Amino acid sequence: MNIKPIKTEKDYQKALIRLEKIFNSRPGTPGGDELDILALLIERYEDEHYPIEAPDPIEAIKFRMEQMGYKQKDLEMIIGYKGHVSEILNRKRKLTLEMVRNLHEKLNIPLNALIQTY
Repeated sequence: MNIKPIKTEKDYQKALIRLEKIFNSRPGTPGGDELDILALLIERYEDEHYPIEAPDPIEAIKFRMEQMGYKQKDLEMIIGYKGHVSEILNRKRKLTLEMVRNLHEKLNIPLNALIQTY
């Protein structure tokens, strides 16, 4: 096992190739230990160089609706009036604190996604 920090894109590409080769290593073996360490190094490099930002609140709501097979009408009990649902999904009305709480509670949308600026 010859593991070094991932500092460049070239190092990153080499690490991905190595990870692919040892991907099926069993835990508790030297290959499994290398896999664990290499995965951590790759994750750290990706977090620094390819960060994934939280979606804006409306996209998070629409995504969850799609996952759950919800229509706009299904959000009325969570957000309120039919007109409010439409205005929010069309970005004409902002979410209120109560709406954010309800969406988090009832649709399990992370709070940090719901409080983003949009």
